[in-house]
Amino acid sequence: MHSQLSQRIAVVTGGSSGIGLATVRLLLAEGAKVAFCGRDHDRLATAEQQLKQAFPQADLLALSCDVLNEEQVHHFAQQVQQHFGGVDVLINNAGQGFVAHFDDTPSERWLLEAQLKLFGVIYPVQAFMSALQASDIASITCVNSLLALQPEPHMIATSAARAALLNMTLTLAHELAPKNIRVNSILLGMVDSGQWRRRYAERSDPQQSWASWSSELAQRRGIPLGRLGQPEEAAQALLFLASPLAAFTTGAALDVSGGYNRHL
Repeated sequence: MHSQLSQRIAVVTGGSSGIGLATVRLLLAEGAKVAFCGRDHDRLATAEQQLKQAFPQADLLALSCDVLNEEQVHHFAQQVQQHFGGVDVLINNAGQGFVAHFDDTPSERWLLEAQLKLFGVIYPVQAFMSALQASDIASITCVNSLLALQPEPHMIATSAARAALLNMTLTLAHELAPKNIRVNSILLGMVDSGQWRRRYAERSDPQQSWASWSSELAQRRGIPLGRLGQPEEAAQALLFLASPLAAFTTGAALDVSGGYNRHL
């Protein structure tokens, strides 16, 4: 992509699987130096091993960190600073959805969804703020969901939290612009993930292929492109917004949903 991120320093939260891992791979392929974190120690170790095999010359740092633990996040930031000496790019990628209608959503789940979607961004932004201010290409890019603008009744708590995150990141974009830090988001639709793979494993027809099953799912949901998105496609959108290629873009929310959006 020639993203102008070669030898630049990028941080990816939730980078041990899915979109986060695809983003780390893409950044390394672009020549960036990358630090990433995850909560699952085994998954983190596996991802680190795979990445080092694929990019043996890369400057890579993998650390265990729960982004909802403020102390751990600040420790992660300190280790990144000690290893790399700075940060140019922060990509926030954390959080799954909770499937339930209003009457089925426990009170504590509303709080948990808000905590994960908001503080999963707030803590990393706070921890890496001073390092980002020292960069001449600083950017913060957040993985969000189309639910922020197009809520689903069966994911009411997640939809509300996603909307709050979109509101917060737009405000951050305005607040941090004078500090030369850009803030943008991507809004995901349905992306190939462990969640959908687990549902596929429970399919009624054991002979049906993943391609056929996921295509039927996309058609039932009304995705115009007729398929689920790939983690790499979300990663490409993140890379663009995070890089100097989007130097005059801040406060944007890029739709990455295959046309699933229903709004203007």
